[in-house]
Amino acid sequence: MVAPALPAAAGTATAKAVLVTAAASGQGKTSVTCALARKLAARGQRVRVFKTGPDFLDPMVLERACGAPVGTLDLWMVGEEHCRALLAEAASTSDVILVEGVMGLYDGNPSSADLARRFGLPVLAVVDAGALAQTAGALVLGLRDYGPVPMAGVVANRVAGARHAGMVAGSLRGVPLLGSLPHQPLSLPERHLGLVPPDEQRSVDESLDRMAQQLALDDDAWNAVPATAFTPAAGGPAAPRLLEGRTVAVARDAAFAFLYPANLECLQAMGAAIVFFSPLADEPVPAGANAVYLPGGYPELHLHALSRALHWRLSLHAALAAGTPVYAECGGMMAATGSIVSTEGAEWPMAGLMPGRALMQPHLVAIGPQAWTTDDGELRGHAFHHSRLETPLSPLARAVRHPDGEQGEAIYRTGTLTASYFHAYFPSCPAAAARLFLPAETT
Repeated sequence: MVAPALPAAAGTATAKAVLVTAAASGQGKTSVTCALARKLAARGQRVRVFKTGPDFLDPMVLERACGAPVGTLDLWMVGEEHCRALLAEAASTSDVILVEGVMGLYDGNPSSADLARRFGLPVLAVVDAGALAQTAGALVLGLRDYGPVPMAGVVANRVAGARHAGMVAGSLRGVPLLGSLPHQPLSLPERHLGLVPPDEQRSVDESLDRMAQQLALDDDAWNAVPATAFTPAAGGPAAPRLLEGRTVAVARDAAFAFLYPANLECLQAMGAAIVFFSPLADEPVPAGANAVYLPGGYPELHLHALSRALHWRLSLHAALAAGTPVYAECGGMMAATGSIVSTEGAEWPMAGLMPGRALMQPHLVAIGPQAWTTDDGELRGHAFHHSRLETPLSPLARAVRHPDGEQGEAIYRTGTLTASYFHAYFPSCPAAAARLFLPAETT
């Protein structure tokens, strides 16, 4: 049975949409989202995927799975109206929208459950059935009723076979089992900050195809999930054209890969032209660039190459000497210091744009949403890093953590370099983002 389409109001678009969530991290949300996206796309359906909360790595794999850009949905960092606009645009051009939640369904403030209720997204609960059977019902009913949230159904992950899946289905008390996925002996590989980027995995497409094939989807139950209507938000003011005629050089390679696509779109909406260069390939800052952006990433995995890359380092020093604004965040800041010290204690020289060094740690140092209050407004974003900074510099400012308001990451400035562990989401305050790429006399 196919659920009837909802009547569309003027400007309203409809699509089948679900929020993929679980009781906790590590239950298989990304694997199930990838498998479902890949399976539906292989059937010829237009699939769009979003990731809830701050994340760079999951969206890379999700994009590979669905074949379309993956945006960020977050009521606090992105904002409700922008989330609404993104969903409405996706619904107008796709058949299915999958939104992967963050952590557990009710974790965070706002949580994935808040997002689901705000936009009427039915919840697809992923249950790790590897060590349970009928207790899955208690878990699912608790997830549904605690909020409550609308429940589309369940996908049982890591099932031992059809009999095991049947036990889970029999415990759900009316909540449909949409599908099941067997245990994956070779799941999506991870490292200290999350999933390994797909470009570093030789067999990522084979893994995604295998998961899609192994996802036992109940077509009748899936087709019965009703479509959701999305009405676009009223048009807000256009981004200020503060970067008109300017060119921003963006470091982009395996060491500098943590970059919200929305950040580049925001810079372009403000008039900037974007050019890319690769520090790992020892490419200098492109000629004619008026500003430089060193995003986060994994410089600690490429210490040998970066320490030997002299041309890009010399070009950065020349850019600073010429008064060119340089913005370095997280991994970009680590590479801008004098050196990075590995977990084994080896010290590798870096660009030396600012005094100090970054020391890799065996554990996570900081995680969570933060905001930087600037003269232009509140620039929102997050922190997530496995290193700590030693520097004699005094902070220019400090971000604050959300929602507790406690002290967050330091923001440093030396010359025309601005650097921090803070990852900024530029659309949250375009004027503040533009200031990072403008010379002092024009800000």
